[in-house]
Amino acid sequence: MTRIHPASRPPASSALGSARPHRSCSLVAVSVRFADRVVLRGVDLHVAQTDRIAIVGDNGAGKSTLLGLLSGAVAPTAGDRRVRLPGGLAVAEQQPEFASGATVAEALGERLSELRALETEMQAAAEHLALADPHRQSELLDRYAVAVEQFEARGGYDLDHRLDAALDRLGLGGIDRARPVAELSGGQRARLVLGAAVATRPELLLLDEPTNDLDEAGLAWLDAALAEHRGALVVVSHDRAFLERFADDVVSVGSGEIRRTGNGYAGYLAERVAERRRLLEAHERWAAELARQEALGDANAAQLAAIPRRTGLAGFGHGSFRARSRNHGAMSRIRIAKAHAARVRADPRLRPPDPLRFAPEFAAGAADPGDVARSGAAGAGAPGPALISVVGARVGRGPALRLSLDALEIRTGERWLVSGPNGAGKSTLLDLLAGELAPCTGSAVRSPRTRVARLRQRIAGIGDAGDVTVVEEFAAATKLPVDDAVGALERLGLLGADDLTRRLAALSVGQRRRLELAVAVTVPSDVLLLDEPTNHLAPELVDELEAAIAGYPGAVVTVTHDRLWKTRAARSGPVRRIDIAPGGLASVVTRDAAAAGA
Repeated sequence: MTRIHPASRPPASSALGSARPHRSCSLVAVSVRFADRVVLRGVDLHVAQTDRIAIVGDNGAGKSTLLGLLSGAVAPTAGDRRVRLPGGLAVAEQQPEFASGATVAEALGERLSELRALETEMQAAAEHLALADPHRQSELLDRYAVAVEQFEARGGYDLDHRLDAALDRLGLGGIDRARPVAELSGGQRARLVLGAAVATRPELLLLDEPTNDLDEAGLAWLDAALAEHRGALVVVSHDRAFLERFADDVVSVGSGEIRRTGNGYAGYLAERVAERRRLLEAHERWAAELARQEALGDANAAQLAAIPRRTGLAGFGHGSFRARSRNHGAMSRIRIAKAHAARVRADPRLRPPDPLRFAPEFAAGAADPGDVARSGAAGAGAPGPALISVVGARVGRGPALRLSLDALEIRTGERWLVSGPNGAGKSTLLDLLAGELAPCTGSAVRSPRTRVARLRQRIAGIGDAGDVTVVEEFAAATKLPVDDAVGALERLGLLGADDLTRRLAALSVGQRRRLELAVAVTVPSDVLLLDEPTNHLAPELVDELEAAIAGYPGAVVTVTHDRLWKTRAARSGPVRRIDIAPGGLASVVTRDAAAAGA
């Protein structure tokens, strides 16, 4: 995908910055503490006039907090926020909040207030200019000129037209603006503020996961709008295609610190690979030194043990002996080796987690073992036995119809992509294939020994887990002994060591997502159902998941809006498609057509 480079962007207008270097937003030695938790510690971040910065990191690391610091919504516990943005800023949060009882029109008015205020100031300046005495006209004329320049630079005269067009492309064109905003879904509220923020054309645009909940039309609109954006852009995103296209610099957040890398998303990935190599080399040097010191201790202990405790004295009778000295040199060397080993252990260099891979156990239900071996060896491009069959399935009736699917067979080794607008019934289809939802008519049948693993889009029930800990939940889901479950989670590296004994209710959505991923790659399965697998996962972890799926011999059914996932899936081999239209009508694309389309 083509990246937008600074030279190819629209030129900045005179108001937005015919190149005044001091126009920027900066954080200087900023720390943020919530109760007893330090989220960010002494971070510095400078956003210049035409910067394109992506913020990435694990959920809960502090990405949204960093964005809130830049917008002014979060006050630093220590340090300074320094801002000079005559062209204003706008923010689109992932979970926006509005005044109690606000309508859609009022919510939009709040988001457009900065530009509306500029329009009011311009009108007031014009009125004062017309009535002012000649001595003040020069001053008022300057004030009016500045207001007009800023208003025109932000396209103020076309604001309402741009807003209407944005909401239409985001699926909100027909929304009743007198409707209470609280009645909208979370995705609708996020799209509402996204459309308003982009439409105001601010000097600094701050977006938190803007591509979440966007369909193809919404993604196309956002790409075009940001390609034309003249000011700075700071985005929290897991969308790798988006990062490849728009990010010039990537800021990674973790352990209370930030690290900025250049050369776009590709530069960030290269730095991550180099960092893993450095960590692995440091671990290997540490392990080798520990082994050397322990071997020295063992060798000297063996030497000491071989020395007799008493020995005969020359020139005397055979019954005369002298005691072996306890200060023998071997004892000293043993003490030195133990001391060195203790110092090495006290300063460990942890091994970085291994890349994700699925559990090696695989057996297709109701299939001959020879067929299983052959299909597994052939990989994703060689479909094998049928695992799930759907015939004439309907979920819901009449106006409440949620899904209608005439015929579908999922076979070993196949790769399926499910597409359709938000609310069409994609997650309902996965419920049906997983056996968690029975059709009202027709059938959805799994072969007797078919095992299904699933990664859900929405993580529910986190607060209903009582005192169950992470490792206990993982052990129960994978049927591993608790001690083995601890080792398996540590090797995966998806959760921190301190997280393993935490209660499920204390996990963030991102952490719960990682736990579910850990289960999905650990339990043996024949069918893998992925519902928006890129949500809530760091981009490099999604890359690992894709690589692991490439070697997975079972069938994979994926619901995703992630453009890079779709592109890579098509390149990896034949991809079958299920298209779901509004109203739940599902159509299966034939294998030949799907392969040609891929």
